Amino acid sequence: MTNDELMQAIKDAMKAKDKTRLSILRQVHGELKNIEVNERRDITDADVDAMLKRTIKQTKETLDGSIKAGNNQERTDMLTEQVAILESYLPKQVSGDELVALIDATLAETGASTKKDMGKVMGALTQATGGNFDKAAAAKLLGEKLA
Repeated sequence: MTNDELMQAIKDAMKAKDKTRLSILRQVHGELKNIEVNERRDITDADVDAMLKRTIKQTKETLDGSIKAGNNQERTDMLTEQVAILESYLPKQVSGDELVALIDATLAETGASTKKDMGKVMGALTQATGGNFDKAAAAKLLGEKLA
């Protein structure tokens, strides 16, 4: 997602009077503005994706706390909806057969053969996909393939 797409999504949420979507998108935009001001640089697409992931992580942590407390169902529902909204803006994650093929190609490319090489392969996968892959599944598959 680009910064322009984020701004358009905020405008669309305002027009649709979707308060939940507007709230969480404004939160992401506010964090991006902080980067822009504090670091005195323009926002990149990678910044937007990283901020979406960071906000999802923070919102999930808040959601877990809300579920454990169990005292405010309305807040829990809102947080669940916010996580779903943010995840819809992230690029599709590589998984399943596509992930297996990518792992096989990366293994051939890096020449990895032992579990000691696992970090190198995971790094290459991260670079190839921009971090948009199921890391737990990839680690499990790699563990099975490496001796």
